[in-house]
Amino acid sequence: MSFDVSTAARERGIKYFLVSYTDLFGTQRAKLVPAPAIAEICRDGAGFAGFATWLDMSPADSDLVAIPDAERLIQLPWRPEVGWLPADLAMGGKPVEQAPRNVLKRLIADAAGDGLQMKTGVECEFFLITADGAEPADTSDRQMKPCYDQSALMRRYDVIAEICDAMLALGWKPYQNDHEDANGQFEMNWDYDDALVTADRHAFFKYMTRSIAEKHGLRATFMPKPFMDLTGSGCHAHVSLWRDGRNVFADRSDELGMSPEGYHFIGGLIHSADALAAITNPCVNSYKRINAPRTTSGATWAPNTVTYSGNNRTHMIRIPGPGRFEFRLADGAVNPYLLQAAILAAGLDGIRNRRDPGPRLDINMYTEGHLVEGFKQLPLNMLDAMRALANNDVLHDALGSFVPSYLKLKNEEWNAYCRHLTQWERDTTLDC
Repeated sequence: MSFDVSTAARERGIKYFLVSYTDLFGTQRAKLVPAPAIAEICRDGAGFAGFATWLDMSPADSDLVAIPDAERLIQLPWRPEVGWLPADLAMGGKPVEQAPRNVLKRLIADAAGDGLQMKTGVECEFFLITADGAEPADTSDRQMKPCYDQSALMRRYDVIAEICDAMLALGWKPYQNDHEDANGQFEMNWDYDDALVTADRHAFFKYMTRSIAEKHGLRATFMPKPFMDLTGSGCHAHVSLWRDGRNVFADRSDELGMSPEGYHFIGGLIHSADALAAITNPCVNSYKRINAPRTTSGATWAPNTVTYSGNNRTHMIRIPGPGRFEFRLADGAVNPYLLQAAILAAGLDGIRNRRDPGPRLDINMYTEGHLVEGFKQLPLNMLDAMRALANNDVLHDALGSFVPSYLKLKNEEWNAYCRHLTQWERDTTLDC
């Protein structure tokens, strides 16, 4: 029997529903639907003008219809009279191929054809800043090495505890929260799950964190590098692959506990890393994080070279324990659905083509990386990443029409950036 959202509304006291989708740039769009109308919306969808959001559409296109996924209903813990429903996009009775959630669902179905299910967890880093975005909100948070600072964490107890309480109430099984490596920066962790479940929760987490921060007079930002001298915000993904309830990546005979399939999956990420960056590091600011100079804490904690290792955080991919790996490239701006889709697309290619990840490196890449040769460098800017994506057949084939639509809009964004005149340019060039 399918989930009856109208019955859920009556039983839970929900008065309104946010019918929500995430566009190509990761912006969440929604309509607020009163509970008496939700059954009709679940059947027929909520109408949007696609051109008005970051989708590759024109004003002449017919209505974009968002069909709620009723079984994914999340009741807002801080405003329980409202329910949030992630939606799948359709136009003219057909799924919109470029829509991020549709892209991920298509990749999940592709993997399921091989009997495979990807499970992931994400580590979302964010800053709590002043309402004007000028600086970290906690003026006492000034340590050079503030990571795990107990006092700074507890000064923001009210915000962090409210977010964690919400995750507990939602059954996400959160298990730790900490002050991160930059002043004003935090990370909150919850349990891993199926890739689509994690993507939906990731999307909701960003909305929830911003909303609860605003309740407390603060602003939460997932911007990759809001302050040049501080560590940027990553979004690390922990990845495993399953078949019939068995972890395909687990292999006790391997030194790191990783199976040949696991290494091939990693090989796929290594093979397409520069193109993946266009998706996992999606904005101009992203490249101030992955190619950053040393920060006040002493390390950027972000990769700049396409390498993998054991339990070593200076690499793009680390294998911290048997049967899983951590993909450290993505940043806070990443689209929750495209993060999962890109990892799965590249990883499946790695398995199907038995891609060799190359030699494992166990060195400190921050101090010795310049001494190694033969390893690809990550893109220096968004344009380089977009060019890599444009030339990557693996992601073109797997992600379909999403790629040209995404590149079209991202090129427009890059051109808008290039038309921007910075104060640095004036300071250094007026007297040339």
